[in-house]
Amino acid sequence: MDLSVRPHANCGVMFLALNLIFWAKLCMFGWMSTPSTTVSIPRFNFLLQPEFPLNALILASDALRIANQNSGRDLFRWCYVTETGGPVRASNQMWFDADHALDDMPRADVYLLFEGNLPTQNMSRRLLGRLREAGRFGAIVGGVDTGAFALATAGLAATEVDRDIVLHWEAEAAFAEEFPAAHPLNQIYRVSGNRVHCAGGVATLDMMLDLIARFHGGPLANEVANALVHTRRPDTTPQRDDMAQPAESTRLASRMVAVMERNLDFPLSLEELAAELGVPPRSLTRVSRRSFGESPMRLYLHIRLQAARNFLFYEEYSIKDVAVACGFSYPAVFSRAFKAQYGQTPRTFRSVMRARQNEGVRPELRRLISSSAQAQRSA
Repeated sequence: MDLSVRPHANCGVMFLALNLIFWAKLCMFGWMSTPSTTVSIPRFNFLLQPEFPLNALILASDALRIANQNSGRDLFRWCYVTETGGPVRASNQMWFDADHALDDMPRADVYLLFEGNLPTQNMSRRLLGRLREAGRFGAIVGGVDTGAFALATAGLAATEVDRDIVLHWEAEAAFAEEFPAAHPLNQIYRVSGNRVHCAGGVATLDMMLDLIARFHGGPLANEVANALVHTRRPDTTPQRDDMAQPAESTRLASRMVAVMERNLDFPLSLEELAAELGVPPRSLTRVSRRSFGESPMRLYLHIRLQAARNFLFYEEYSIKDVAVACGFSYPAVFSRAFKAQYGQTPRTFRSVMRARQNEGVRPELRRLISSSAQAQRSA
């Protein structure tokens, strides 16, 4: 036997063995996969709570649909999740089917919680646990509209490290009562690391376009915006700019309202308001009547009652606590003022609203209870 060729043969065998080991390790650690899963497709889980804003959900899901449609590829996947996996009713009374329950939803890259008129009433331990779990695994976790309440409760937002938060402007006062150290921002959305927040409504689309750009680039995000006849807005765009007029008197009116909104529980006198704004009381009265058709103190009362209405709408505080939070020393005085503005007492306002909202909670049980009651009466 010619031993001179044996080293070459051995080298070939060793090279083949090393090759096999190399490719095995690639597969083992996920560095090489089958052609059908070569590219990881970002998955979104849309978590829907009772009374969620359907307009925001449609914009969020349609943005992903259009990205897939216009690219001719599945760039994104998404599913709809509810607490039990059953249908959930939106704030406009429409019912929406779910793909999964919280306990069996697939792992995702992005979890967006769609919350609306009941930000604290359906905040279950299961929901908070799933949000924390998603955060621990490094997913992007965010809240839409009033979803910030659950994220803050779960310790995923408005923390000591980062107090900034974005939620719908109407819910800011109620949020400040729950999380006084938080810093709500007057902007349409915010993306900070793996936390995202938006004010709801059309702001949801702006946030989704930002996320699309982060996954697949700005040109695709702009293409989706054009398809939805929308112009992308920066995250720092104010939620409301209806007071952004160049006139000096209007700037003073905006500052006056801002001071009033910051001092709900201990209302300032006219003199104190004027001193805070650095103008004479007479000038403040003139600007208030010109801008709002009301005296400053009458305007102040309307602002306090609007804040009270939001507390009753979003939270479950007692009538007495709402009265104190909005600067009324006695609940009876608060009730009279509230009824004069809204035509209902605070208690009636809340009970009527909750009765309508509760119709969407487990309707199959309500139907069975109603049928049972009717059968008993017939017997």
